[in-house]
Amino acid sequence: MLYFAYGSNLNHNQMKNLRCKGSKFLKNYFLKDYELSFCHPNKLNKFGYANIIYKKGSNTPGAIWEITKSHEETLDTYEQFPNIYQKDFFYLEKEKVMFYIMKKYFFKKPPKSYIDIINEGYKNCKIDEHISY
Repeated sequence: MLYFAYGSNLNHNQMKNLRCKGSKFLKNYFLKDYELSFCHPNKLNKFGYANIIYKKGSNTPGAIWEITKSHEETLDTYEQFPNIYQKDFFYLEKEKVMFYIMKKYFFKKPPKSYIDIINEGYKNCKIDEHISY
């Protein structure tokens, strides 16, 4: 199956070696009409994590990965589906692509170590983006 990753799941070491061994990076991709933000569903939590929010005219930098059902189950656990993140889908050249999105959230600043992982992922995917906080 196809998976659209953004945030820390762009990081090849994290995806290929830690979370989804055997997953395959296919290409970078910008998801139209979504904007990258940092959020947490708990108002009291200190830090936020990557989320995408519908915003007409925006583009979220990300990557398309080929994953297995087993990888999806691993990501479900990591993303705390369905409690924190929900699944959504779009079509890319007639193929269904899954992604995770927080539906209820509060905007929160991300930890610097998390931003570093995302920025490394941008380099891995050859995306000309950089996040600074």
